[in-house]
Amino acid sequence: MTDESTSSYIVAQPILVAVDNVIFGFDAETERLKVLLFKRKIEPFAGQWSLVGSFVQPNESAVVAASRILTEFTGLESVFLEQLHCYSGVDRDPEDRVISIAYYSLIQLQKYREELVEKHQAAWFEINNVPDLVIDHRQMVSDALIKLQDNARRRPIGFNLLPPKFTLPQLFKLYQEIYQQEIDDRNFRKKILATGLLEKLDTKDKTTSKKGAFHYQFNKAKYQQYETEGYDILFH
Repeated sequence: MTDESTSSYIVAQPILVAVDNVIFGFDAETERLKVLLFKRKIEPFAGQWSLVGSFVQPNESAVVAASRILTEFTGLESVFLEQLHCYSGVDRDPEDRVISIAYYSLIQLQKYREELVEKHQAAWFEINNVPDLVIDHRQMVSDALIKLQDNARRRPIGFNLLPPKFTLPQLFKLYQEIYQQEIDDRNFRKKILATGLLEKLDTKDKTTSKKGAFHYQFNKAKYQQYETEGYDILFH
């Protein structure tokens, strides 16, 4: 039998579990990598910019909750969604003890439903122009970008961010945006074409020059192969 006079007791404190989504999209027109943020409607931090997120409901797993929020804000389903990190600092939320499981997503901007973003008072921000965010959400964005950079080196990610057909300059700009630094254009083209991932099309994009740039699309079989097997290519 336990000796109550010498035993220590821990007073139970409710712990809430939340999910926060770092949703990346690449704007092919402005050639900028962007992240989706929204203005919080309730306290604490009402009116401040935040990642999209929600508390995990009793009938949900964390990934189901993350998928639900992604669909509610963008209208998209079955898109790239990967767990990022667990943020469990004791004082991260000023009102409750909240543990957040962060995810990051990659979406094609031309497919999301704009009216849903407007409904939630959300907006797209360029990755190098993110405003002040609540609690540790800025750290989540930074961590997600590092994770994306590592992914870009080890497996193809463009299929999740680019339209079905794109130009090599657009693909090149996407990788520069991901790495947030200059990349040698000739070296990049040589490495990416050597993978066999790209199929050249007969059509051209002539919006930026009279000569135009050929469109490309991803070879789905090669793409799936590299997603499974991976590769290790330094583009920068």
